[in-house]
Amino acid sequence: MLLILGLGYAGQAVAAAARDAGYAVAATSRDGAQGTVAFAEAGPAIARATHLLTTIPPDAVGDPVLARYAGAIAAAAELRWIGYLSSTVVYGDRGGGWVDEATPPAPSGPRGQARLAAERAWAALADRRAVDLFRLAGIYGPGRSALDALRAGRAQAVVKPGHAFGRIHRADIARAVVAAMGSAPRSGVRVFNLADDEPAEPAAVLAYAAVLLGLPPPHPVPFAEAAAGMSPMARSFWAENRKVASRATQAALGIGWRYPSYREGLAAILAEERGENLPEQGEIRRP
Repeated sequence: MLLILGLGYAGQAVAAAARDAGYAVAATSRDGAQGTVAFAEAGPAIARATHLLTTIPPDAVGDPVLARYAGAIAAAAELRWIGYLSSTVVYGDRGGGWVDEATPPAPSGPRGQARLAAERAWAALADRRAVDLFRLAGIYGPGRSALDALRAGRAQAVVKPGHAFGRIHRADIARAVVAAMGSAPRSGVRVFNLADDEPAEPAAVLAYAAVLLGLPPPHPVPFAEAAAGMSPMARSFWAENRKVASRATQAALGIGWRYPSYREGLAAILAEERGENLPEQGEIRRP
């Protein structure tokens, strides 16, 4: 049984893909709504799980899952695989340079430092089971993309030349997690980068989304002007500049991204909304 701790946006996609692959799936939420287990009552589900995926980020005092359930997870007799959805923020600022799965983490700020501390805490459980650390770029997909921002009138084409971000469609997150569960070793830690093949400046993504919708692109706003109205979280995103490679991840898992860039991803979202079918990208590659 796969237990997903935190059935949010990405967790829902993983749950659907895992069920399609033949796994029994259970999941937690804060209050146990809609068929989930309340997080505070997850102990029995942890004891039954063979696979465990946590999507819950660290808070001000550390990883909330390990704070409550470290002992139960360590003692779970059937548990043979743990996945942790982390973030590429652990790589820190690289001045626009590339990082890959072998690049040592070097977080630049508190958010990245907290993520790295959580990764290390989860990795400490890899003595008797596999632990996979998934470092995610910016998540997008149906209901959460540049298309939605444009329609809502909240899209801002911030321009900071040379500052590109990686992204990952939630379907490719699910694809990678299920592939990792099926190829896990008996123990040890693996690192996977979940980032598409084409980091891009946000203004370029918005411009392409506008073309798809037949709308004028939003007016470009220089970063120095936009920064004054940004939240601390948004400013922290823009404070770091790196490009994240994932070729080793795709090779290790025997997959190609279904949406290797924002172009395929946005086009597929719009086609799904319109009830159209597009050719599937990134079929699983068998070695």
